[in-house]
Amino acid sequence: MPELKQLHPDHAPAVLAFERENRAYFAASISDRGDAFFDQFTDRYRALLAEQEAGTCAFYVLVAGEGPVLGRFNLYDIADGTAVLGYRVARHAAGRGLATAAVRELCRLAATRHGLHTLRAATALGNAASQRVLAKAGFAPVGPADPADVGGEPGIWHQRDLVPPREAAIPPAAATPPPAAGEDRPRGTTPGPARRRGNPLTREDPA
Repeated sequence: MPELKQLHPDHAPAVLAFERENRAYFAASISDRGDAFFDQFTDRYRALLAEQEAGTCAFYVLVAGEGPVLGRFNLYDIADGTAVLGYRVARHAAGRGLATAAVRELCRLAATRHGLHTLRAATALGNAASQRVLAKAGFAPVGPADPADVGGEPGIWHQRDLVPPREAAIPPAAATPPPAAGEDRPRGTTPGPARRRGNPLTREDPA
């Protein structure tokens, strides 16, 4: 079963292979990374790890066991409890619901591991596949995005509040008590049906 793992030095070869193998596929939806990205990959990878260590970003890879990287799911510009979400999924892994499930899991990690309360993500207006992924993961459109955030195309920002404002505002004494023993707790939702095969990309760069 694929799982999200936080970026580690040992992931470098698999991440490079993922980017090389899917370069043309990604370039069909967002700006190509350019040859310099691959020529300087080692230095750029070290820089990513340094940003992660500093706490300004958090990078994750979606992997199944010891297999290849299926996707990259990242949190950028972490500050004041907020961050920007970006991701990209390998061509052969598209259309299987993996992106939606991974975005949901990253939202959970953003709250529980990184202490965030709000995530934002930008997509191109024409990227319906990515917009569906974000909608299924609980994001809602909140306004236009600068073309610089989405590869030079008109875009839209989406946002998800990880802690519902109404719950956060309830004083502890007024909070709803937990269910008594034997009562069912609300169950989480499962990933929705697989979207059409497309390229689900958000503003995933500079990683």
